[in-house]
Formats: sequence, structure tokens, C-alpha cells
Amino acid sequence: MSFTGSVKEEVINLNSSDLESRACLSAIIHNVGSITNDSIKVVTENSLLAKYIDTLLRDIYDITPKIIVRKGYNFNKNYLYIIEFINKLDLVIKDLSLDDNIPKEYLYDDSELLRSYLRGIFLAVGSINDPKKSRYHLEFLVDSKKYAYFIMDKLNSFNLNSKVLKRETKYMIYVKESEKISDFLRLIGASKAVMYYEDIRIYRDHVNMTNRLNNCEQANVEKTINASNEQIKEIELLKEKDVYDLLDDKVKEVAVYRLKYPDVSLTELSEIISVETGNKITKSGLHHRMRKIKEMANKVRNM
Repeated sequence: MSFTGSVKEEVINLNSSDLESRACLSAIIHNVGSITNDSIKVVTENSLLAKYIDTLLRDIYDITPKIIVRKGYNFNKNYLYIIEFINKLDLVIKDLSLDDNIPKEYLYDDSELLRSYLRGIFLAVGSINDPKKSRYHLEFLVDSKKYAYFIMDKLNSFNLNSKVLKRETKYMIYVKESEKISDFLRLIGASKAVMYYEDIRIYRDHVNMTNRLNNCEQANVEKTINASNEQIKEIELLKEKDVYDLLDDKVKEVAVYRLKYPDVSLTELSEIISVETGNKITKSGLHHRMRKIKEMANKVRNM
């Protein structure tokens, strides 16, 4: 089962009040249902969702819908589950605000109802990438631009930073930030999915941090080696041009140790010199003496 499927299975099995179930059912039918003069029909590839819709219709409205199972069209090998009913249409349409492009506020006018409505949106048209396998991504695909911005607004009332993007004939509401996706899972009550998602997210963040530190360390090593090679070239130039002995003793001492320890940083070199000679020298003092070598090398080049 996909990660999306496991999340949907988890939220389908949550206990909900009658009002919360209505909000959830409204979102489902609004997005994957069709209404005619004589029936309401809902089509889904998710057998658990089909059973859930059947249960809600029976429990809330005492309706026994007809369920038809068909093979998917064209190249789609999945089964299609068609839930259809003809009784109490006016009641269901009015109660679930199905004749409105934007549902009436009584379906989501408090935090818990809104969570249930968003849960229904996810069950109907939502998908979420498995954090273990790919980039972080949560999306909902809807038909109406106005409805897409309505959903975006409701998601962002929980600070999820969702955005809308037109995709061919539909509109996609999406969330990219890993923390916000985790917040959404928590929002719809998918606690097991949150634990799984957070474990993977923390692991990936740790790996990324380690990689960044390794890259930084590698960059510092390369910087140290490049600086050391440049200093060695300058010392060798002074020797080649017979001006090395013009350096004072303290500067020559630094040159000797640089040639002896070509791979260490200035900080490490200052510690080595301090220990081996008994004369403490700081990194700043070492840098000053290296600058003397560089200045003399530049004079030699310009002669």
C-alpha cells in the first residue's frame, strides 16, 4: 500500500461525531461525486473509501446505496467503485451544501468541523509523497479555481503555507515544506502517519546536516592546502633567488616549520611551533610572519 493509501486508511478508521462525519462526507461528494436529477453518484478507486461512504450514508441518512464495481477505463487496471443512491436527494444536497460551489459555513464553522472537512478533501482528492522515497509534497487536485482558493485559505488558517497552481484543466493546492506537511497529518488526526513521517524527516535532516558539515570540512581542508601550497611556493622562490637569508630569524623559523608541516592549518602550525620551540606564537602572529614572506616574494617577482 502506498503512503497516501495508509494515511487514508488511518483517518477512515477515526471516530467522528455526527456533525464531523457530515463535514467529511460533504467534502468527499463535492469532489468525487456527481449529481443528476434522479441520483447522486460517487466514483473512487479506493475500496476502503467506498465502504466508508456507504457507512456514512447508512448511519447519517439511513440510505442504502447501490455499489457497482467495474474495471478501470483505458490503461487503468484499478477497479472503480461506484456508489449511487436515489433516495432523499434533496435532503442530502441541502444538508451537505452540495449545490453550492463553496460549501456553506455551517459545515466548517469551528476548528473540529474544519479539520473533518479537510480530512474529506484529502480522502477524495489528496495525495502525499512517502518521505522515504521522494521529495516532500502534499497536494489536492480540484476542478474549480474558486474552490481551490477556498481550500488554500482554509489550509492556511492553520499556517500550512499552501499555494495554488493551475494544472491543465484542474487546479492543484499543494504544500512543500516538510514541517507543514507533518502539521497537516497531525491536523487530520493521522497520528501513526505523523510518527512515521517525523522519523523519516528527522533522519533525512540529520543526513543532510552531516553532508553539509562534511562539505564544509572538505572546503576548509582544500582552503588550508591551497594556502599552504602558496606559502611553500613563496618560500621556495626566496631560496631560489638567494634572498631567503634576508628574512629575520623569527620569520625563517616559521618558513622552516611550514616546509616541515605542509598539510596543517595556521592554527595547528602555531600550536606545533609553540610546543616544539617553547616560544608561544599565536595564529595572528604566525599570519603576520607569513605576510612578511609574501611581501618579500612579491618584491622578488617584481624585480
